[in-house]
Amino acid sequence: MPATTDPSPAGDRRARARRAVRRTLLARRRSVAALCGAVAVVAAVHAARPAAGPTVSVTVAAHDLTSGTVLAPGDLRLRRYPADVAPVGSDIRAVGRTLAAPVREGEPVTDLRLVTPSLVAGYPDRVALPVRIADGDAVGLLRAGDHIDLVAADPRRGSAAYVAIDVPILALPAPTDHEGAGAGLTGRLVVVAALPSEVDQIAGAAATDLLSVAIH
Repeated sequence: MPATTDPSPAGDRRARARRAVRRTLLARRRSVAALCGAVAVVAAVHAARPAAGPTVSVTVAAHDLTSGTVLAPGDLRLRRYPADVAPVGSDIRAVGRTLAAPVREGEPVTDLRLVTPSLVAGYPDRVALPVRIADGDAVGLLRAGDHIDLVAADPRRGSAAYVAIDVPILALPAPTDHEGAGAGLTGRLVVVAALPSEVDQIAGAAATDLLSVAIH
């Protein structure tokens, strides 16, 4: 049976519309093909992209902060960073610490941005006192946290006496190549936590005698 056609005006308009669509598709077939190719490439790249790796929480500034700010909870917030690019030294317990430098909003708050705790934070009844021990090799046996006795020796009289008992060591500054150059200084520097009542005696002995240590 031969195909029937719709001789009405509406049928004629539909036929013209179909021919227009075919002409448009034929005229733009290259653009359509390129678009389909681009979609296929994007889909392939997305499928080949590795899954997201692990992340870690990093403390960042919630707003601009100035140097010397004592950090409050509202000054900080957590942001997730990929574990392989997260900044080193982020401190999630930074609340209550003091900023050593200004920090911009969103900048990670790391240990280098914070003022270090006081040397005598663990010894509230003592003060930090640097003393020079005559025997540098003996200082090499010490560690921060050790307890020592300080002994003052007078080489002129050949006598020695204890000047402080059970003194905690706070720090052992690293020696430098030029330590003592031009000042006649020898030995090694040790920072101890002394009682205020001991400071005069220790300082006086360090000025006139040679200090040595007895290790607990």
